[in-house]
Amino acid sequence: MTQLILIRHGETLWNTERRMQGQLDSPLTERGLWQAQQLGIRLKNQPFTTLYSSDLPRAARTAEQIAIVTGHNILTDERLRERHFGVFEGMTQKEMQVCDPESYERFMSRDPQYAVPGGESPAAFFARCRAALEELAQRHADETIAIVTHGLVLDSAYRAATGLALDAQRPVPLVNASLNWFAFDGSRWSAGAWGDAEHLGPDGVTIFGDRRI
Repeated sequence: MTQLILIRHGETLWNTERRMQGQLDSPLTERGLWQAQQLGIRLKNQPFTTLYSSDLPRAARTAEQIAIVTGHNILTDERLRERHFGVFEGMTQKEMQVCDPESYERFMSRDPQYAVPGGESPAAFFARCRAALEELAQRHADETIAIVTHGLVLDSAYRAATGLALDAQRPVPLVNASLNWFAFDGSRWSAGAWGDAEHLGPDGVTIFGDRRI
């Protein structure tokens, strides 16, 4: 049994502007950097063997703040990147609707096989995330590992553990700089605490992300 602590990156500028980030990037806000620093303090007393991160800068910078406190080396893995949203990356929902109304309508229909032009379908993205997380879990059997990644990677782990269909809305929010606990026994996923942001206090939590995505 491997324990995985999946961590969403700290708040970014595009989070606050409600822009689709995907595999483009925007910097952590001052609040996001503070959130990342609080993650380090929280994880200082949480034993884990290895610290992984998506190679996208918003995740890598969050991981750096953890590593400063815990002393772990950071292992980056591009398979932990956010879903690629093609031509919609960098846009608000209103801008998506104006840019390509037909593609936006199909995108919001949650068809698991539909990919926005230039992007990834939900089914392809889920397969990528699941394969990457299971490979890391098997590599670190019987260990606890921490992984700094993105909202929809967390979503994929949640669906793998709960059986929630790809075309169903997720009933729980995505919380910046939160701890999300999962376990993998070599064949099955299980979910523990979700969206744990106790280290941020009541005034430090930011929740962004449309549950329809």
